[in-house]
Amino acid sequence: MSENTVHLTPELVEDPVRGYANLRTQAELPHVVLPGLRTPVRLITRYADVKAALTEPRLIRDRSKVPGGAEGSDPQAELLEAAFEGFPPEYAKYVTDHLSLFDGEEHARRRAPLTRAFTARRIAALRSFVERAAGDLIRELAAKGEADLLGEFAYPLTTVVICELVGVDEADRSQVCEWIRDFAYGDGSRMADGLIGIVEYVKELVARRRAEPTEDLISALVSSARGDEEPPPASGWGDPHLAPLADDELVSVVFLLIGTGITPPALFLAHAVLALFDHPDQLARLRAEPELLERAVPELLRHVTLVRIGASMYATEDFEFAGTALKKGETVTVALLAANHDPQEYGDAPERLDITREFGRGDGHLAFGHGAHYCLGAALGRLVTSVVFDQLLVQRPDTALAVGRDELEFGHWPADGFHLIRLPVRLQGVSGS
Repeated sequence: MSENTVHLTPELVEDPVRGYANLRTQAELPHVVLPGLRTPVRLITRYADVKAALTEPRLIRDRSKVPGGAEGSDPQAELLEAAFEGFPPEYAKYVTDHLSLFDGEEHARRRAPLTRAFTARRIAALRSFVERAAGDLIRELAAKGEADLLGEFAYPLTTVVICELVGVDEADRSQVCEWIRDFAYGDGSRMADGLIGIVEYVKELVARRRAEPTEDLISALVSSARGDEEPPPASGWGDPHLAPLADDELVSVVFLLIGTGITPPALFLAHAVLALFDHPDQLARLRAEPELLERAVPELLRHVTLVRIGASMYATEDFEFAGTALKKGETVTVALLAANHDPQEYGDAPERLDITREFGRGDGHLAFGHGAHYCLGAALGRLVTSVVFDQLLVQRPDTALAVGRDELEFGHWPADGFHLIRLPVRLQGVSGS
């Protein structure tokens, strides 16, 4: 390991200034060791370089596809081992077969049914459901006067929304939320129980929808897996005649949808609300000018960037990238939070939250990634965020942090920064009521 290798801590990973300012100015991509891991990687921190890396065909996600093989330790394998050591292999495969770890036609084959099922029409149709669900939860919490915004609002809301979209029966949603929280959040003692519970439930749900299809997304995926639907044209994602998903692959995809549709958006909502509490001038302006909500959502996505570090990528050959001579098999990863706070892209003081910020074409940030692995749930995330900010903060101007800022509790996962464990808030009535 190079003596210049930087060992990042969770505090540095989540700090866009102290964590990355020096790394960004280095001529070559720096070697870093991510929190909880041992193997150094080349870390890409500049916005333009991160965006380029996410579409660079010579950087792939599946290490086994490096021509001639890759030597040495693998940080991605370390991460999976640290998170899922001791898991029954028949269940761990549903995690290691994550869509983000495939490339090219294999990635396209697994993603295509989701792309066809995850339509703009299906997402837009959820708005009234999201508004009702958020409103009901907020009224319940306001009656109590004080609540944990993460555990009592964000988690239940994202659970009912993704369950409504996927097709989880209403009677099962509370249990599904518990399994996901056991798997993805907490002290890790119940991760295996959560994974087993979700996988077995999804298997049973797939069987039910195969026998009796409904109008939900899982029925569309089952239909696609049977080959009932015409594939899209080749342009855009590859061979239109790629094999449909096998049963285990279908379960992995549904598990991915449920898992990533609950915990990450719930944590984002909590962190985004905290960011506004931390910038009272911006919160006051949003309440005074609700029309700024359209700009506030992408700005908070940029500012928070919940997924701070992306998946590992591997060079398929020797080549130069971002001023660095990469060797075949060498590991690189992208610092999405660093990219979203790059002064070259966002000007002076990019760490400052500015809900009036105007972005150019596209998202204007990389919080949802870029390229072939762009987040399928981006439109749903924007919809839920806009509804929550309006109902929770604009319509209820007295909503505020219920404890001192230094009393908040945080935890962290390997290779990542800190995440809220609880967010106590005070809620009162609707403005004007």
